[in-house]
Amino acid sequence: MRARWAGPMRAALDEARLSLGTADVPVGAVVVDASGTVVGRGHNCREAEADPTGHAEVVALRDAARTLGRWRLDDCTLVVTLEPCTMCAGALVLARTGRLVFGAFDPKAGAVGSLWDVVRDPRLNHRPEVLGGVLEDECAALLLDFFDGRRAPAAAEE
Repeated sequence: MRARWAGPMRAALDEARLSLGTADVPVGAVVVDASGTVVGRGHNCREAEADPTGHAEVVALRDAARTLGRWRLDDCTLVVTLEPCTMCAGALVLARTGRLVFGAFDPKAGAVGSLWDVVRDPRLNHRPEVLGGVLEDECAALLLDFFDGRRAPAAAEE
């Protein structure tokens, strides 16, 4: 099952790398329809656009909704390089996204099992299928490299 999602996850990693030119954390996402066609793309742009909702998942969900001309994405899969936060988990539930596939787990802010489990809460009216850990090492390495690079100048000043 994980091998099926390696291609879309690589596309999400490509999106994540687009954030490297800004101060944004490199997280990327794509939305694929039932046939596997990418219908939405996004990467973190909070810093670049001064937008607190500029998370990769929200950007990709908005792009997919525009492409498809509808807000219900029940036949779509959101593929993202990092476990979604509470805002993004809520957004994908509200978009009625059929499936979530993510790469690295986020022990500090993850809302799909790490700290909370928003998407599987039985009190909500929609619960997508979830698959985590797809290309986990590659997704985690991109984030670790980014944060190591941010810490390096501070360490050099000491």
